[in-house]
Amino acid sequence: MRWQHWALACLLWIAGWGLPGEVRAQSSAAITQMQVERTPEGMLLSAVLAFELPEHVEDALLKGITMHFVLQAQVLRERWYWSDREMAQSARYMRLSYQPLTRRWRLHTSSTPFTGSGLGLALSQTYDDLAEAINAMQRVARWKIADSGQVPEDMPVTVQMRFGLDLSQLPRPLQIGAFGRSGWNLQMTQSLRLAGGGLP
Repeated sequence: MRWQHWALACLLWIAGWGLPGEVRAQSSAAITQMQVERTPEGMLLSAVLAFELPEHVEDALLKGITMHFVLQAQVLRERWYWSDREMAQSARYMRLSYQPLTRRWRLHTSSTPFTGSGLGLALSQTYDDLAEAINAMQRVARWKIADSGQVPEDMPVTVQMRFGLDLSQLPRPLQIGAFGRSGWNLQMTQSLRLAGGGLP
């Protein structure tokens, strides 16, 4: 089967996914309007993700290849004598796919990684066009990133947020051509420091 994988990689290269050229700029991709609330239920994070899909990613979706994205948050306590201590962490996994027969987009969202055995307990939504699906991915509203009691209210902490395309979930032949290429690059990070009591 190995020769078939290499044959597919060559076809993708010929199709243009592996060729250098003009790609959609990703310099403007950023996490904006990031806010963290300390509530009796825990720490809640809200943010807006400003980005456009890289050219090769959108092309792959239209060809029927599913794309995976990961949103991560860490609550860190700074320590001058050692590396920062992780107080809490949370992740949100997104699986975006295009259905050619219905010409609709489907977005699955889960708090656990997707596996080959199925989608697990994932929330599924369908959209009429790609812009609607991307807009849903870009809005993070009151996402619980730490339970009550995990982070003392009077403790100064830093919340670090990351979002990006999970290239490890691509078909193996595509991984070969995607890593390190700007046409596949979508990664962003932002940090917010909270003083004791939850005030930035």
